[in-house]
Amino acid sequence: MKAYVNVFVIVSSFALLSCSQAQKQVDQNQTPSEAEQVSSKTEPSIKPMPLVSDSNCMLKMGFDVWEPYQFKNVDNTVQGLDIELITAVTDAMSCKVEFVQGTWVELLDSLQNGEVDLLLGASKTKSREEFAYFSEPYRSEEYMLYIRADDAIRAGYSDVQEFIDKGSTIGLVGDYYYGDNISDMLDDAATADQFKFAIMGELNIARLLDMDIDGFLEDSFVGASMLRRKNLGEYIKAHDFTINTGDIYVMFSQKSVTEEQVLTFNQALVNFKTSGEYKQILEKYGR
Repeated sequence: MKAYVNVFVIVSSFALLSCSQAQKQVDQNQTPSEAEQVSSKTEPSIKPMPLVSDSNCMLKMGFDVWEPYQFKNVDNTVQGLDIELITAVTDAMSCKVEFVQGTWVELLDSLQNGEVDLLLGASKTKSREEFAYFSEPYRSEEYMLYIRADDAIRAGYSDVQEFIDKGSTIGLVGDYYYGDNISDMLDDAATADQFKFAIMGELNIARLLDMDIDGFLEDSFVGASMLRRKNLGEYIKAHDFTINTGDIYVMFSQKSVTEEQVLTFNQALVNFKTSGEYKQILEKYGR
């Protein structure tokens, strides 16, 4: 996948205030089948075994405010599904973690330059493998198309292709990966202009309600969390169409992290995924 440059730099108090709001109550009514939707379907290539930890290990972990995966609560503590999963692994390695906040685009640059050691919630692409190591997968990802609740016409469209074919516009976040099909559309001059970029997913909500776009793609857990926090279920709804983008990984900077450290991380991850704590965290952050 090519890197896509953000063409909208929007200063919106609506979005910026939402990033620092109080922590919301997590929905505890998820069934086990829902939790399994974020569990990686890829078998690890390494087996559980005793871990050799490094007490001198220090890692800078970049995070983009993206509930329920990564966010700050009212006490300014970084938490979320991805944060809990991966810090459980770094704890097992005896690694201390320093959090670095930024937008996804900023953090990718920082990782490439070695200013940040690892990023969470990443899809593996050839272009990213030029500057990053990838962990074993730690969960899988599904995107949904969100539209205005009163948009009966677009609710009847069968998929993104029909959405685009009929002249509708879709909001995306710069440098996020939405699967090969969306990547092909972005590379095609005939369809590229129908996708509009924002620096964060929160901005696409405001643009959809302002009718600047006709829909937006968002991770299914993130989208559900945003609508629940903002009480916007009456105005925005998920379309039936979904995009499965596959496994999700941790990215490590090739400039600041060694391959040996990545192998140690992978071993700790495999050990963790066989534990009951892994499943409990998935269930905790269910839709």
